[in-house]
Amino acid sequence: MSAAAARRRSAVVKLAMLAAGLAAAGLLLRGIGLSPGTDWVDRWVLGQGLLGDLVFVAIGAAATAAGAPRQGVAFLGGYAFGAVEGSLLALAAQVVGCAASYGWARAVGRGWAERRLAGRFGHRLRPLRDVLAGSPFGATLALRLLPVGNNLALNLLAGMAAISLVPFLAASALGYLPQTVVFALLGKGIRVDGAWQLGLAAGLFVVSAAIGLALLRRHRAGQALEPDQG
Repeated sequence: MSAAAARRRSAVVKLAMLAAGLAAAGLLLRGIGLSPGTDWVDRWVLGQGLLGDLVFVAIGAAATAAGAPRQGVAFLGGYAFGAVEGSLLALAAQVVGCAASYGWARAVGRGWAERRLAGRFGHRLRPLRDVLAGSPFGATLALRLLPVGNNLALNLLAGMAAISLVPFLAASALGYLPQTVVFALLGKGIRVDGAWQLGLAAGLFVVSAAIGLALLRRHRAGQALEPDQG
């Protein structure tokens, strides 16, 4: 097996373990009578109406902007609001967080990026930067759908390289959607003991991972992606 294939398999296994771990922890806590949500969700989000929605989006956005796994935000969205509303609110939080980290990088990090692109890290960053600049929407969508990579790293690289914001955010939202739905279904299934939600989430996870792996092999963005970027 090639090193690239091994990295792809490792990435899918890690994401599957994250999904399984969230589901197992939720089922265990539910079985012993404890809530699978965190205290802040139970106290400030559940049953709070519009205020709860805003609190969830604000905290989810801040967590995503700081580098927390966006899948965890989607899981809590499904737990708090159900699959449909939870997916939409989690997606809103993810996009706001994406915009925040992009904006921060564009405002304060462009000088740093220019030095790195001209220095010894340029051979790693420049190909991905060039792909993003040449096709902001298509390249970003491909990278977001990949089962590998780092969400925060891509946000920062796009901001520092001054990639066009609107296509970047639009493609990010579309690319976030499959995994957001998967993890929101997991969260909903845990809360209501919904076996069909868990089964559907597992099936959607397999489909999204297969699409991501196909893109990783075929798209220029996937070919430019380094193991520690995304």
